[in-house]
Amino acid sequence: MKSRAIFYVLDGLDENQQLQFFCRQITERWREFRSVRVFCASQQQAEQLDEALWQQPADAFVPHNLFGEGPPQGAPVELCWPEAAMPQRRVAAVVNFMDDIAPTAGARLIIDRVPTAEAERQQARERYKAYRVQQIELSTQPAAEQT
Repeated sequence: MKSRAIFYVLDGLDENQQLQFFCRQITERWREFRSVRVFCASQQQAEQLDEALWQQPADAFVPHNLFGEGPPQGAPVELCWPEAAMPQRRVAAVVNFMDDIAPTAGARLIIDRVPTAEAERQQARERYKAYRVQQIELSTQPAAEQT
């Protein structure tokens, strides 16, 4: 099965709206795939996302943990960051907040983003090209239309 990646363009969304948008994406992907790894840019960002996921309504509960917490085999949704020594476990979906591409071996779906700032947009273009080299099916969607 061919992997696909969706790049969400974040134009028009403030920081809180982006956080809520990605909480919904993680919830939807967990319901669809039951196995999601979220690659954050830093441990601080992972902790912020962890807190936001805990604050979701009860009907949007997502079984998640920061890497290294929870069950030995990891939670269905695992929040990681570059300094975390993550096991090379296959997951069905990946959400990437890092500046570089995330490890995606075996992932059927990759969620990435296109920030508003030009320097970060350029990094998103580089990730897009890298995924294309890996023959991942690519699409781009405005996040504001999904909110």
